[in-house]
Formats: sequence, C-alpha cells, structure tokens
Amino acid sequence: MSGVAAGLTARLSVPGRLDVELVAGPGDVVAVVGPNGAGKSTLVHALAGLQPAEGTVRLAGDELTGMPPQERHVGVVFQDRRLFPHLSALENVAFGPRARGVAARTARGVARDRLARLGVGALADRRPGELSGGQAQRVAIARALATDPALLLLDEPFTGLDVGVAAALRVELAGHLAQYTGVTVLVTHDAIDALTLATTVAVLDGGRLVQTGTPHDVAARPRSAHVARLVGLNVIRDGDRFRAFSPSAVTVSVHAPDDSTRHRWPGTVRGAAPHGDAVRLQVHGEQDLIADVTPAATRELGLVPGRPVWLSVKETAITTY
Repeated sequence: MSGVAAGLTARLSVPGRLDVELVAGPGDVVAVVGPNGAGKSTLVHALAGLQPAEGTVRLAGDELTGMPPQERHVGVVFQDRRLFPHLSALENVAFGPRARGVAARTARGVARDRLARLGVGALADRRPGELSGGQAQRVAIARALATDPALLLLDEPFTGLDVGVAAALRVELAGHLAQYTGVTVLVTHDAIDALTLATTVAVLDGGRLVQTGTPHDVAARPRSAHVARLVGLNVIRDGDRFRAFSPSAVTVSVHAPDDSTRHRWPGTVRGAAPHGDAVRLQVHGEQDLIADVTPAATRELGLVPGRPVWLSVKETAITTY
C-alpha cells in the first residue's frame, strides 16, 4: 500500500448542494452517511475532481485544487463500478498504472497482484460482462487500489449485491483497509458498514455536516433522525437537547393512553416487517418513530399500514443528551 504520511483536509462548496469541511488522518476510514439527496455522491465527485467545486483539497501535503482528476492521487469505486466493458479484468486494473507511465508488463504484474488479493485472480482474462456483481465489484476495488492512491473513495460499494456476497466482500475490504495507510472515504447507507469499517462517521444532511465522531459515539448519540433509524433508535430533538429511546421501549395502542405518560404521540402505521422475534413498525406522524411489537400484538391490534395508533414511552426508558 501507499506510504502516505499525511492525511486529508478538504473545504468544499457546491452552491445549493454541498458545503462541508472534512479532515482525516493517515489510515482513517471516514464513513459518510445521510439521507438521499444529502450530498454524499457530490462530495465523492468533488474530492475526485469530477464535480466542479469551490474551496480547497489538500491531500498528503499536496494541494489538489484545480488539478484534473487524472493527476490526483485518488482511487474511486463508483456505485455502478464503471469498468471498461471492452477490457479484461486484468487490463481494467492495469489501466491506472499504465496511464501514469508504468510499463505495460509491470502494470499487469501489479494488476495480477491486486486481483489475487481480492480473490479474483483466476478471472483476470474475463471481461466485465462475464463477471457476477460481486466479482465485478472486487475488480473495481482492485482497479482503484492499483495506483496506491493517497485517497480511496468508495461510493456505496456494496449496492446491488446479495446479502451473502456483500458480507464476504465487507470482510475482505476490512482486511485491506486495515493495511491501507492512505485516507478512505466510504459512502454508505448501511449501519453495518459505518459501525464495522469506519474509524470516523460523518453525517451529511442538506449538503452540510451535522455530526462527526467515532462509530460508537455517533451510534450512541445520534443527532439526526436518519442516523437514529440507521442504528435502530428513536431520537427526538427538544431545543438543544436530544432524547433517544429503543423501539422495544415503545408501547403501541389503538387508543390514546389514559395514564399520565408524558411522552406519547399519535401516528399512522406506514410499514411493518419482521425484526428478529418482533415486528418492527414504522409510524408516521408529528414524530416519525419505530416500535417493536410482538407478532401476537400485531394481529390483535390490526397493526397494518394505514392503521391509526398511539405510541408512548416511559421517562425512565429515555436517554437525554
């Protein structure tokens, strides 16, 4: 891997879409999470030089501002992989080193090594159309790593993969990132990625960073509804404070509670799905919340989409920060 000694400092603005400051050190894996339209892919493209942006990007001591994409020491894995369809897996991976002036034979040697590390060395002669989704994604990651970039950008690398394939690839990628001395920016919508691969979680919303911290801190004290749902918590903002509680702490009824419960909200069931031994309800209302109920309660109360309900939770079940 690259012997990069310095990290990343980026201050980027795309009018109406992005306004962020991102700092990461050598070996850091920054998981960028947020709702659709938050600016996650815009951030990746701006860092790669593929999206015009105002501001500065400093990487491993070098100023990248104004530098064309091909001259940046950056490797990118896109959501749709963007492998060259007319080239074999080997030539796809060798393309980056060759474009930087490495001799063809040497570049192919690097490509074979990267493909072998990712478990697809035997597929070197196949074209992208002959590969499965998981195989093609491994080739895309190998291609991004082939130039030993100082910055690795992964834009939802597990999108569209079967659960088992994604899990296997996640384990393999974790091994590579543990040895990687550059900076990794990983865009994801999956809490598993953020909690298992990242050293830092950056939460984007409306094109701005609304929270950064370690995976543990962000999961324990989410400051946005999106992240709260991502890690399986309910979070309600109350002025400058946040109140968090587990879906299992929520009581669901079809009538307004007649006790003195302070925290209660009306809503409408929007969705219901199995969640372990329980059924997880998504309830839309003044507060969008999730609640775990038993299958028996689901049947007895008729908790199907469209059903009006009341949710309540005891003060003792709430964490305030």
